[in-house]
Amino acid sequence: MSVKGKKVIVVLPAYNAEKTLEVTVKTLPPGIADEIILVDDCSKDKTAELSRRLGLTTIVHEKNTGYGGNQKTCYREALKRGADVVIMVHPDYQYDPRLTPYLAGLIADDVIDMVCGNRIRSRREALAGGMPWWKYLFNRLLSVTENFWAGQNLGEWHSGLRAYSRRLLESVPWEDNSDDFVFDQQFLHQAAYHGFRLGDIPVAARYFEEASSISFRRSCVYGLSTLGVMGWVLLAKLGVYVHPSLRPKKPGRAA
Repeated sequence: MSVKGKKVIVVLPAYNAEKTLEVTVKTLPPGIADEIILVDDCSKDKTAELSRRLGLTTIVHEKNTGYGGNQKTCYREALKRGADVVIMVHPDYQYDPRLTPYLAGLIADDVIDMVCGNRIRSRREALAGGMPWWKYLFNRLLSVTENFWAGQNLGEWHSGLRAYSRRLLESVPWEDNSDDFVFDQQFLHQAAYHGFRLGDIPVAARYFEEASSISFRRSCVYGLSTLGVMGWVLLAKLGVYVHPSLRPKKPGRAA
């Protein structure tokens, strides 16, 4: 079932998600997605086998490409299959799939071009949901800085629940982004730099044993990489140098 005549595809970038995949899929509101695509990034468990049993369109990487690399396959396949709205839901059940109709509606109604889930509605809720205090602190510091840098007012810049319009996916050169976790930050800054409309909706923070989470060391690398992305944005705005990732997408890519 389409939303406002728009084809909606939900993409699930998966890695070792066997324990949480079924509950994630079953929590998606019935009829919200015209198609669900799972991309298995060479999992060591039975994620792909379970995905096929659940009737999902299942794509398996021959080798691990990383979080960003997984998303690239997700978006290429969604565009190839005619998606007007693409919603990324992590199959580790860290984000509430029941919010997908709201994400899809904002895109389908042409209110905004990209919607993110915001886990930081309040400090109390974020910490009560299991978010480590150091992640909360770095999330706040980086998000405030990035809002100022990009001229935005997002509640959070580091959410993994996201929805995109086809127009945005066909315009932003996300194929040139990192295959690592900083992919998400590059994408957001690209979208802001090119003048797309960004927004967010509240979503509960859910940290538990089966949910994926990067270590303190990886978080530090991610934070430093984010600062690097902001440096490229600054140089472009000053007219000094436009990094290839901030240039308009070449016609025909990922179409």
